[in-house]
Amino acid sequence: MGDKKQPPPPKRVFINDVDRYSSKHIAKFLSTCGAGLASEEAEEEETSPPGEPALQIVGTVSPSNKDEKESFLFEQYTSPTRGELLEHLMECDIVVYNISENATQQQVEDATWAIRALHAEMENYKSRKMFILVSSVMTWAMTKPQNPEETDVLLTEEEFRRRRPHPNFRNRNDLEKLVLKLGRGKKSKLTGYVVASGLQYGKGENLFHYFFKVSWLMQFPKVPLFGQGTNYIPMIHVYDLGGVIQNIIELKPKSKYILAVDDSKNTLEDIVKMISDTLGPGKINKVPEQEAITMKAFKPEELEYLNINLRLDAFIIKDSFSLRWTSEAGMVENMASIVEEYKDTRQLLPIRICLVGPPAVGKSTVAEKLCGHYQIHHIKIKEVIEEKIAQLKEIVNESDPENVSEDVAAAAQKQKLEIFNKSMDMNAGRLADHLVFDILQEKLNSKPCRNQGFVIDGFLKTYEQAKMIFSDEVTENHDLMPKTPVYNKNITPEHVFALNATDDFLTKRVQGLPQSVAEKMHYTQEEFNPRLTRYRQLCAAEETLLDYFDELEIHPEHIEVTAGDSEYADVMKKITEMVGAPKNYGLSPEEQEEEDRKKEEERRQRVAAEAAEKKRRKEAALAEMAAQYEEWQKNLSEVKRQECELLEAHSLPLRNYLMKYVMPSLTEAMLECSKIKPDDPVDFLAEYLLRNNQQE
Repeated sequence: MGDKKQPPPPKRVFINDVDRYSSKHIAKFLSTCGAGLASEEAEEEETSPPGEPALQIVGTVSPSNKDEKESFLFEQYTSPTRGELLEHLMECDIVVYNISENATQQQVEDATWAIRALHAEMENYKSRKMFILVSSVMTWAMTKPQNPEETDVLLTEEEFRRRRPHPNFRNRNDLEKLVLKLGRGKKSKLTGYVVASGLQYGKGENLFHYFFKVSWLMQFPKVPLFGQGTNYIPMIHVYDLGGVIQNIIELKPKSKYILAVDDSKNTLEDIVKMISDTLGPGKINKVPEQEAITMKAFKPEELEYLNINLRLDAFIIKDSFSLRWTSEAGMVENMASIVEEYKDTRQLLPIRICLVGPPAVGKSTVAEKLCGHYQIHHIKIKEVIEEKIAQLKEIVNESDPENVSEDVAAAAQKQKLEIFNKSMDMNAGRLADHLVFDILQEKLNSKPCRNQGFVIDGFLKTYEQAKMIFSDEVTENHDLMPKTPVYNKNITPEHVFALNATDDFLTKRVQGLPQSVAEKMHYTQEEFNPRLTRYRQLCAAEETLLDYFDELEIHPEHIEVTAGDSEYADVMKKITEMVGAPKNYGLSPEEQEEEDRKKEEERRQRVAAEAAEKKRRKEAALAEMAAQYEEWQKNLSEVKRQECELLEAHSLPLRNYLMKYVMPSLTEAMLECSKIKPDDPVDFLAEYLLRNNQQE
């Protein structure tokens, strides 16, 4: 047996700014590529061991992302010096500099430095290197057909020498020329390629993100289109751009200038209309272009991209490359998959919740809290019915008889409105169940509910109701029936919560309500008790509402509501822990700014209150100390007075004794001493007193 041929070592690929949209997805795509040509033969040969990529991706990231390393990166560099960066570039087989996005002057200068530095170091190469500049079709923006009368003619790579850049993209055009110049020559160890990329889309979107976002949020009744939108936009899916770069690495084509655009020839209006149709309200509203700046929808440099008007034909990637297209026909033709890709990449997943429970347990209150927390829609069946009837009346009243399609639609809606009115007349003002189910299904299938999600608040009561609303049509052949029930996953709740409470707790809660509130909510004693009894009966039925969800393996969670949780904080905590974090955009920049402002104001008020409290406590402490000192001084004076009185009282007997027995003898002795005037008066006095004392 012969030895198996060892696979070649992986090629090292440098990509700048791998934390930005375009470079990030190009790097992610290339990190998954196998060695050899992207063909079936290459796959059969298995030139790369399973699990080992053929390309090692390294690149630069901004300082803000230095602590977050992407899994597809072999190495990442944060703010390297040019000397350090050159060392990294010299270690690579392929260097990709991407300036296809809103490149700054600094990025253009960095790419210019990189190609010049690599060209200057050619003598030190251990093997050949490839430099790929990913530029933009904006360097073709002012290019005109050779024959001005042929307005429909397509421009191709063959005419790249005739390209004329947008005035603000001349420096990119100069860089393209430099790459082609320095990377030319048969003996050169550095090969240069320029890829003129169409406007990129896909994988969560970048330039077109605004249109996707306002559509997903249903922010406007019509999606704004800035300007007339009649300009043709050359485009390419960001993964297809990655495929173009992969093919250049593998095939080393002779043509050094390559257009990277898909087959679409769509106008901006086509694109925005399809986004609105697929994800949003289905309508567009043409507004002046300057409104894009006023509404903070786009920056001026982004509008330059959106205003491009070019029709290009990329024959090299069609004829010479083996691309596995993600979106060959373009965004408009593939909008359904692009939208799914967008929602998946940004994790904009709908949250669908169903709340059930006895009357007065607090379903509506909890539903409102959940809708506020998750930014989803509160489905209250009464409001849904009223909204539908109002919508039908509006369509019927505002139809234009001269517009045939509108007239036909209005006639159909008028017929439906008549059916609703007839049903309500026959059922004492209530719609028949099947009509209610139809309205609810339509509401749950609406784009707002499909995009963001919903909370169904207590409408569902029975197994049959849930089956009527959520089940899909079953197959006619019963032998082919699946083991698990078939249901519409787009509208069926993924979380079911049953709020529970004792009858005694619910009765006391209802009795504590004001009479007006109880009447409005149908919680009077005559209405509440039958409703509670009916709910308990349905819970004890052979097939219950919760059984339906159990069969779908959407297992309901039971949560007890207690008197100690009047604000439903515990209930909300349990539900949000089970459902998880919100899966939407959260606050808009303006709302986030307002939220930050409120938090800052609250922080300032808190700091001011703490400072005021600290000052108050200090003043109170000083006042207390002053009072204590004054009291101490007062007490000290009293103590001194009492001591004086005590000493005086203690000294009185001694004074009396001295005056009676001592002072007379002492006086005589001192008089006698003054007469005699002895040499030692003290000794004389002592002897005199002693002698007198003995005589007495």
